[in-house]
Amino acid sequence: MITKRSWLLVTLLVVLAGIASPLAAQEKRKVIIDQDASGPASTDLQSVLVLIQSPQTEVLGITIVSGDQWRDEEVAHTLRMLELIGRTDIPVVPGAVFPLLNSKEFQERWETLYGKTIYQGVWKDWRTPDMPVRGPWEIPPLPEGSPTTKPADEDAAHFIIRMVHKYPHQVTIYAAGPHTNLALAIRIDPQVPELAQELVFMGGSISEVLKSEGPQTQRREFNLWWDPEAVHIVLTAPWHKITDTTVDTSVKTNLTKAMIAEITKSPNPAAQYIAKYATEGYMWDELAAAEWLDPSIITSESQWYMDIDCAHEGGYGNILIWDPGQQPGLGEQIVHVPMEINAEKFYKMFIDLMMRPTPVARATQ
Repeated sequence: MITKRSWLLVTLLVVLAGIASPLAAQEKRKVIIDQDASGPASTDLQSVLVLIQSPQTEVLGITIVSGDQWRDEEVAHTLRMLELIGRTDIPVVPGAVFPLLNSKEFQERWETLYGKTIYQGVWKDWRTPDMPVRGPWEIPPLPEGSPTTKPADEDAAHFIIRMVHKYPHQVTIYAAGPHTNLALAIRIDPQVPELAQELVFMGGSISEVLKSEGPQTQRREFNLWWDPEAVHIVLTAPWHKITDTTVDTSVKTNLTKAMIAEITKSPNPAAQYIAKYATEGYMWDELAAAEWLDPSIITSESQWYMDIDCAHEGGYGNILIWDPGQQPGLGEQIVHVPMEINAEKFYKMFIDLMMRPTPVARATQ
């Protein structure tokens, strides 16, 4: 026999379950974006938009590292983009300006011995290699206008450490530039990889597909080549899971004029940012972000143990991979490497995300 008290208890449990279910559904995936955020637009900031525009995510912060441009210019481009889309609540955190050991001078010497490296980010303009490049503290006039907001008063390494301690086992680190910020965070606090949920990054070449970045015998790619010592620290740390989208897969994508024209039809801020500043090209970083949001974009993957050649010789910056059981056993971790993708599904996802209204700040929801 059901008593009145039992009936009230059952009713209360049903009500609480009804409340808890929507709250669970609203729980967002926490992510730190670590990026060499050249701008305006570019694959760098467009990948940042992918993660901000997704209703699945809570972007805890954007940590900036030199690479495609110098750090301070990248900070300015990122701040301005956030102003244009109305998300100035997301902290932009300055990180490393220079690699741990690698340098422009070392690379010039390397080239005299082993051959030319075409793309060197801030060290050399590949379009006019004989022209001087900007210094690390110069910020040129921005096509999109200068930001009025300021970066966070914290450095990237300590921000990463603080976030993974605040949200243990809940934070994905999405890294689409050189790994200097991550390496510094790990050296300061070795608990970072274990406290993070996973590492997702874009970089490296498995099958020598990218001939434009170095001699044809090399397996080099700029994101990992710029600071090999940092990559070694990151890849030999005990992450729960690592996923790496290499250029082998990225070059199967292309942002076209037709896609940009479709996005332009939306009046929403992210779409209008794309309309004004995006150009055609490989979707290096956007793909890695989208694969994390929806792994069904990946139709096949391989798994290898991975490290990088840090010897200051001809192979410096080359990716090293081993089949399971063949690795040296010096701390290498298994890495999930997407090999084939559903490109049409990816393109649709990207267009839809860019055209939708930008999610409002969590504090105002």
